[in-house]
Amino acid sequence: MKQVLKISLIFLVITQMNAQTNQNLKTMKLNAGIITEKLSETKEFYKNVLGFGVTFENEFYLLMHTPNHQAEISFLLPNHPTQKPLFQKAFAGNGMYLTIEVDDVDKVYQDIKKKGIEIKIDIRNEPWGDRHFAIVDPNGIGIDIVKYTAPKQ
Repeated sequence: MKQVLKISLIFLVITQMNAQTNQNLKTMKLNAGIITEKLSETKEFYKNVLGFGVTFENEFYLLMHTPNHQAEISFLLPNHPTQKPLFQKAFAGNGMYLTIEVDDVDKVYQDIKKKGIEIKIDIRNEPWGDRHFAIVDPNGIGIDIVKYTAPKQ
């Protein structure tokens, strides 16, 4: 009986710890950061091409948000003396991409084309249901602009 009570008590404690951990995770927010020399070009690109707004900026850091304020992305100058070595080295320009989900991918595609931005992957439908196209930001980051739909069977 004591063993069962002990196991039940341990299970209860673990369950409460998991519930607390899950509660903490519900408040988690992701902000991708890119270390780049191109703060000015990046700001203009995300603002003028994608409609992002500036949440905060200073001489070495830029935080931008999507038009609906649901997501943010940050940019940091490399080798800044206020930053630890982990945040010093500049992004090398490959091995990263962003996906931006939109309601009307065809409209966004036309708007971006009118702005003279090079389309790296022309708009198309994928067998898994996505309709998307891709561009590249001033840092060499591929941006996949997509409307998710269920695949046709």
